[in-house]
Amino acid sequence: MSLSFMWRAFYPMLLCLALAVPANADMVFVLNSGDASISVLDARERSELRRMPALREVHHAVLTPDGSTLVVGDSGGNELIFLDPSTGELRNRVRVSNPYHLEYSPDGKYLVVASLRRDQVDIYDAGTMALLGRLQQPDKPSHIAFSPDSRFVYVTLQGTGEVVAIDLSTRAAAWTVAVGPEPAGIIWHRGRLIIGLMGSTDFVQLDPTTKAVSRAFSVGRGAHVVVPSPDGRSLYATARVESGLWEVDAETLEVKRRFDVPGGPDCISFDPDGRLWMTLRWLGRVGVLDPRTGTLEQIRVGRSPHGIFVMPRRDGMRADFAAIMPGAVSGSRPLPRPLQARQGEIPADRPVPPVMSAAPSLAPGPSVQPTRNSRRAGLDMPILTVTPVRVETFR
Repeated sequence: MSLSFMWRAFYPMLLCLALAVPANADMVFVLNSGDASISVLDARERSELRRMPALREVHHAVLTPDGSTLVVGDSGGNELIFLDPSTGELRNRVRVSNPYHLEYSPDGKYLVVASLRRDQVDIYDAGTMALLGRLQQPDKPSHIAFSPDSRFVYVTLQGTGEVVAIDLSTRAAAWTVAVGPEPAGIIWHRGRLIIGLMGSTDFVQLDPTTKAVSRAFSVGRGAHVVVPSPDGRSLYATARVESGLWEVDAETLEVKRRFDVPGGPDCISFDPDGRLWMTLRWLGRVGVLDPRTGTLEQIRVGRSPHGIFVMPRRDGMRADFAAIMPGAVSGSRPLPRPLQARQGEIPADRPVPPVMSAAPSLAPGPSVQPTRNSRRAGLDMPILTVTPVRVETFR
């Protein structure tokens, strides 16, 4: 029996193992890009429950528009992994080309995938995963954001220092604008795009109508990603080289506070209590920051953790709880207006995509050899450290 056949046969079984998560304890998924694995954490105990193997190199994850499925992009393994966010159970595995960053359109019709290594942007039908269009790009398409009306998708091009706007009605590039060195994270915010420039200390704003570019705010070296708080009052921006997190007023774009966060903070996910869960790329840990107290906790995970997703497991609260909060009108998948609903409920006017067809099935795909790291059976013992971080307040 070949190693490849054994891997394909036992891979679903490994992912479907039951997770011993205490009742009502939030669960956190962490994508370890250097270990070909996904760490699953118990948010209450601040401990690692287990690691699920991936094929090669997982980077980013996104929740489906109906909130039912967590989609993980294994860029090196050329596949998407569809998981039940409540249990970690494997639902689908779909072969795609180098999925580095991925995001669904606000109307739920499209899944757009940026391929950093193959210099392409792919547009898929969200329901069937049929490839609708592929656009070759000059160099390193990186992060993705949409306009609230789902007409345009905007992609940063790290290699050329540009942002490209793709018209989803024609599936062709509408325009390209230079924004600065090594653009990475991008979000829609109040009619403009905010973009982190890894080659500088700045986040810039781009007016998609006039194409004007101006400095939005400055942080530290290696400006990377920016995310809105669920209440819509603040933006939180990371700088990997400077190893910090900056809180920015969502209305004025004035910097309010800086938190020193060691280890190269990268992606961010909020829990229902307002804490920020961040991957610390250089330390192989996750940081949990409470902005009210300035307390930072660290949990050891795999090597080079990148994407992160917090799954609430509380009575009446769904995976997409943040979609009903005011902050949902900003971000990579912005809604045209805030949705009104009781806590944890999904309003009737929320866009829901078609039910996924049987096309992306569990049938084995082309043979892919597992890496040595993905075959590892043991876990590093998780550690937890709690320290107050230096907080600088700006007035």
